[in-house]
Amino acid sequence: MIATIHHFAESRQAAHRLADLLGINCQAVNVRRFPDGESLVRVEDTQRTAILYRSLDHPNEKLVELMLAASALRDRGASRIVLVAPYLGYMRQDIAFQPGEAVSQKVIGTLLAAHFDMLVTVDPHLHRTASLAAVAPGIDAVAVSAAETLVELLRPEITSAVMLIGPDAESRPWVETVAAPLGLQVLVGEKRRLGDRHVQLEIAGIERVQGRTVVLIDDLISSGGTLVRCAELLHAAGATRIEAVATHCLASPHDLAKLAAAGVARVRSTDTVAGPTASVAIAPALAAALVRWAPTAAQ
Repeated sequence: MIATIHHFAESRQAAHRLADLLGINCQAVNVRRFPDGESLVRVEDTQRTAILYRSLDHPNEKLVELMLAASALRDRGASRIVLVAPYLGYMRQDIAFQPGEAVSQKVIGTLLAAHFDMLVTVDPHLHRTASLAAVAPGIDAVAVSAAETLVELLRPEITSAVMLIGPDAESRPWVETVAAPLGLQVLVGEKRRLGDRHVQLEIAGIERVQGRTVVLIDDLISSGGTLVRCAELLHAAGATRIEAVATHCLASPHDLAKLAAAGVARVRSTDTVAGPTASVAIAPALAAALVRWAPTAAQ
């Protein structure tokens, strides 16, 4: 692949890991902020294909700077710009749940499609949307699975006493995909809505966790509220140790403290989002996807 990766400051380590695997150059996007909050963005020389690397957690300021960087790269001569956003924010609001709400998935997807020629992300939080291509119309859109990365993270410590738990129905695809190559049993929770603000969580077959280590598997840990309730139920059912593993972890230190207080002994995630839980690099999965799409990306 003939390309250059351009990264923002918070993505430096992750971007360099990807660049090393691809054997291409990696350069910083320089950002200076004026007193009024505006950003001045400057990029270095690039190849015809420029890869912009930035995870879109806490996305508002990041999105503006991405648009500025994309424009600057076009001015530098890039004819094709690929956005690698390992975590893609604004995906869960895919319909207007209340009258007058903006459908942020559609707005942000259309915005990205207008500025980039290709979008690569990891396990996007899509539920009612059929594919990433529907989010970013008219451009190449690649959703990379972190399942194999999570499998390899877990494999060295797996025994027959371990059981994987999906905290709710939305987690089922992830927990089953991770469990299959490890030969592990799976339980999946189910939420029952009892009112506007009250949700009851049940896990069918939970009695099977007695005396066992359990690992909660999901694509996204946001505030961790569902995992806290799961942990309470699992402890009450006799689980001896509870851990959590996810593709993305957005949880704050306060959220992680609540998980620990609920008995979750360890929380791990990929490095799609930087933070204390980032335990395994997503770069190999991203590199494989980019190499697979190299004929398109190098045009």
